[in-house]
Amino acid sequence: MKEIRSGVPDLEEELGRPGPALVAEAADWPGDVVVLGAGGKTGAGIAAMARRALDGAGREDVQVLAVSRWTDARGRAGLEKLGARTLAVDLSDPAAVDDLPDAAVAIHLVGAKFGTASAPEQAWMTNTVLPAFVARRYRGARVVALSTGNVYGMTAPVTGGSRETDEPRPVGDYAVTCRGREQVFTHAARTEGTPVALIRLNYAVEPRYGVLADLARTLLAGRPVDLGAGAVNVVWQRYANEVVLRSVGHAAAPEPFVLNLTGPETAGVRTLATRLAHHLDVVPEFTGKEPATSLLADATLCHTLFGYPDRTLGQLVALQARWIAEGGELWDKPTKFERRDGSF
Repeated sequence: MKEIRSGVPDLEEELGRPGPALVAEAADWPGDVVVLGAGGKTGAGIAAMARRALDGAGREDVQVLAVSRWTDARGRAGLEKLGARTLAVDLSDPAAVDDLPDAAVAIHLVGAKFGTASAPEQAWMTNTVLPAFVARRYRGARVVALSTGNVYGMTAPVTGGSRETDEPRPVGDYAVTCRGREQVFTHAARTEGTPVALIRLNYAVEPRYGVLADLARTLLAGRPVDLGAGAVNVVWQRYANEVVLRSVGHAAAPEPFVLNLTGPETAGVRTLATRLAHHLDVVPEFTGKEPATSLLADATLCHTLFGYPDRTLGQLVALQARWIAEGGELWDKPTKFERRDGSF
């Protein structure tokens, strides 16, 4: 396991590093890859990893098309330096989606979560209407669409979390519209024969943002940690990026391939905060009561197909503490993981 010591460049290089299995699979990808939402939190790493996997497989003939509005000029330049082709496109415009280049693989990462409580109509447009534009444009491609474990209901930690075969029970506009996104792509799989993979991700983390970053910032600010979430699943972002891309080969029709993507542990919020506090040399304080149920997912299928994450939970905690103690860059993008009412 490579240590991340030189700040953001070293971190981003690691988040875009493909493993040998992905490189081998990329050799068989049927053509150009379009990454929709490449300027988001996960998009740059996935686009970079796709380009590097193709290069490692000797597939310089295949393009990686990184699509976003591109408000992040540095991120865009970094992808172009790797050899990806970046396109500035407003995906909410159906005409602009129709004008996108052809591709044999489409990675759909576009979504709206935060602010949906005050502007639910935006969540409905971004999470359900926009995917219809994409499904129409790339009906002939293999589609991998990022979803969320929020489509499930709460479960007791002793159950191990929701499985892919469990009936979704979304709560709130964010979860309901994400379930709508799944149904739009399911419709494409059933009516157009579009091979689809739906990836239900629970709390990917890297040092700049995520559940661990939220907890570390709370502890260092001397604020009490809210125990309202009870327990969580987290997973290393590099592993999540790789699973998204390796799911290309599992996309299916007429029934989509559905996968829970998270780490193997069910982690109590109190325990996580206590471990972080130990690394940060602070005394943790807590507020609220630990509930009997939490938003949890069973990722047994994911680990069976793709192996375990390459960083353990303990290593992620230590990495987060070291990063924040050394003044590493943090994003002002709280996860709001403690919310139980579906309001973001």
